[in-house]
Amino acid sequence: MISRTPRAEKDQTAADLEAHLLADLAQINVQSHNESIVLERRDPAGVLIAGLTADTSYGWVLIKIIWVAQHYRGQGLGRDLMRSAEEHARALGCHAAWLETSNPAAPAFYQSLGYSEFGLLENAPDQTPEDHKRWFMRKTL
Repeated sequence: MISRTPRAEKDQTAADLEAHLLADLAQINVQSHNESIVLERRDPAGVLIAGLTADTSYGWVLIKIIWVAQHYRGQGLGRDLMRSAEEHARALGCHAAWLETSNPAAPAFYQSLGYSEFGLLENAPDQTPEDHKRWFMRKTL
């Protein structure tokens, strides 16, 4: 039965499903060290101004979220977060990184860090939202 549940319950169910899937996959696939990476930068008052989340699996690190507050963009925080995540992933045995983005300005940023495109999803002219694209990028560490 499919149910409608509150957000907190959905988040817990999603986490449980991921844990079960990863446990099943670990039994049939050789795994490297799997770990979540969470990096944050805060201003002197303790306000979150930038952060990154990533997960390692099969020798790859997936950069899931990178965000920098508007006022702090262009100051190298994103670049520093990416470098820190890549260093952490290398220390865990990762040989490469990958990510996806739908921000049209982001591919140039990631290319400046050595990432290259390996896939692109884009909506057809009659689909909503019009002109939407999602870039998939990777980098050897």
